[in-house]
Amino acid sequence: MFGSVKTSFWAPALIRRAETGGAYATVLFKGDPDAGAALIKVRLMDGQAVLYRPMRDMSGERIWLPKGPLDEAEVDQDILKRRKTDPDLWVIEVEDRNGRHFLTEKVEA
Repeated sequence: MFGSVKTSFWAPALIRRAETGGAYATVLFKGDPDAGAALIKVRLMDGQAVLYRPMRDMSGERIWLPKGPLDEAEVDQDILKRRKTDPDLWVIEVEDRNGRHFLTEKVEA
């Protein structure tokens, strides 16, 4: 998913980062541990959600394309539709009152 970093490695790291930021996060669906793509669902705690999917920009950098906010049931339907065609797909849910996704923060060693 992120270059040579396995999804099974970065998914728990994203969850830990969200939790240290005061949000709740969990894996809803676990896909291929090495190279499964991921969708990130951000619950806004008002019945709505935003769905983020990875894309590449013109320079080849990974970006996260948001869809929403939409009714949470509509986001869930999008996820189920995608899972039918991609059994390797991971789905991570972040629940945050402020709508943060924690996907674009720099990690410093």
